[in-house]
Amino acid sequence: MTRNDTHSDKGTAVVTGASSGIGAIYADRLARRGHDLILIARSRDRLTAQAQRISNETGRAVEVLAADLADPAALAGVEATLRRDASVTLLVNNAGFGTFAPLLDSDVDTMEAMIRLNVIALTRLTYAVAPGMVARGTGAIINIASIVSLAPELLNGVYGGSKAFVHAFTTSLQHELGGKGIRVQAVLPGATATEFWPRGGLNLEQLPPGITMRAEDMVDAALAGFDQGEVVTIPALADITEWQRFEAARTAMAAHLSATAPPPRYGLHPAA
Repeated sequence: MTRNDTHSDKGTAVVTGASSGIGAIYADRLARRGHDLILIARSRDRLTAQAQRISNETGRAVEVLAADLADPAALAGVEATLRRDASVTLLVNNAGFGTFAPLLDSDVDTMEAMIRLNVIALTRLTYAVAPGMVARGTGAIINIASIVSLAPELLNGVYGGSKAFVHAFTTSLQHELGGKGIRVQAVLPGATATEFWPRGGLNLEQLPPGITMRAEDMVDAALAGFDQGEVVTIPALADITEWQRFEAARTAMAAHLSATAPPPRYGLHPAA
């Protein structure tokens, strides 16, 4: 079903990396919430099958865009499509990949491709939809980051750095757009049962016991956090006060991060 066949009062949700895993679950959940969909991923066959199933089960209109978002030309085409579509009310920037291989054991060209997808594509797609959302006074952007944005030592350093960008970018978006009717959320999943691990050569059974969450539970928790107005959602964190203390310390320190002279601990003499 194309989106010309019906109309959703909730508008259209765009989901990247929608052919499997977290993205596929977001697509399903958002359609059941009443959104029409634009699903983006590289595999047209998988996207088409996903779209047909969702449309049959929910009655929502689903459009498929098969594109490799790491390719500049393909990305530009998707940007142009989204920029023209005034029905878009929600963007889920989920597309991305990572690795748990040590930095020096990783191919630098692959790391560059990771940055293009995890950082550049996410940024450009946000730029494609945000101005229209602001002009209409409504919209939402959900960016899938990772707990490695807080603990980059856990996995590959480029992957951690890319997700730290997503986290920081989302925080800045909230600061700039929160007062203009735009909802923004960063989701920081922990270990999640998706193709991420086997693609990197590690079976899920090899992970430490008790840390891996079902992808369905992760997405449902993230959407519950979105409904509750969370700007940062950490689905696996049991004690939310740990995050609140962390964030309070960060924002308190911000007032002391710039000064006219280095502090005494460096033993430098102030300029005359």
